[in-house]
Amino acid sequence: MVATDESTLASVLAAYGESDRFYHTLQHLAECLDLFEEGVGLADRPGEVAIALWFHDVVYDTRRSDNESRSADQAEQVLLKAGGSEEEAGRVRQLILATRHAELPPPGDAALIVDIDLAILGAPPERFEEYEIQIHREYEWVPELVFRPT
Repeated sequence: MVATDESTLASVLAAYGESDRFYHTLQHLAECLDLFEEGVGLADRPGEVAIALWFHDVVYDTRRSDNESRSADQAEQVLLKAGGSEEEAGRVRQLILATRHAELPPPGDAALIVDIDLAILGAPPERFEEYEIQIHREYEWVPELVFRPT
């Protein structure tokens, strides 16, 4: 696996710190990385899973449906620029795309990253309530009857 430079790290951290984010923030990234640290032994390619977690929500615009592919594009570019192989970049891309949650992920690293990303759904009640508020704030532009249909 490859190392990235400080400007890349600063850029990633800045993205998670954008002012219109309330859930897909550094808190979510830290929670994902903490869970990965606990389950790192489950990963086939831990370095690739870690990079995919760092980048999985680097692009997040609630009005778009291509956030994961745009995040995967950025991860691929960074990996290739840093000297990573096409195979590594492709695997990281697939891990990030698994976080679209459009289908069941294949067993292995994709399932691990999806479990980590969705772990908030099994969080203790206080954290889950905070999550609900954060998501509602991110999607405040959505009419209430659409956001919470009765």
